[in-house]
Amino acid sequence: MSRVDFAYGAAHRLRAACRTTARHVQAGHRLLVYCTDPRRLRRFDSLLWDFDPVSFIPHAHLDDPLADQADVLLAADAAALDAAPAIGWLLNLDLSCPPGAERFDRILEIVSGHEADLQAARSRWMHYRDAGHDVRGHQLSQGTWEP
Repeated sequence: MSRVDFAYGAAHRLRAACRTTARHVQAGHRLLVYCTDPRRLRRFDSLLWDFDPVSFIPHAHLDDPLADQADVLLAADAAALDAAPAIGWLLNLDLSCPPGAERFDRILEIVSGHEADLQAARSRWMHYRDAGHDVRGHQLSQGTWEP
């Protein structure tokens, strides 16, 4: 089963996701990002370009011809996620649990203080826990988190 880390208290969920993504890339990890909401995924994609003016995070959608060269792969639906190469780390930006969660070594969940986000996170937590995953919670402090 997977280890699932929830980071609570993000002032801005997608910016915190960008910071987490940058740390993983700097550590030499490839990361798969899952989100079925096209607007949210487009916003995250855009933020990866400009959230930090001195860094660039190589990323691509799974169907992009350059995907095999990217450090971060974006999956927009269950079929893309299922077809993704075996990458041990998944950042879930969806409001639901990713299908096939058990195939990942680690799943990262970032949660803002917005009530709808908190409710969705509680539901995901219970789903992961009930499926037998190792679920852990972390309070974000000043926007930092080391999963």
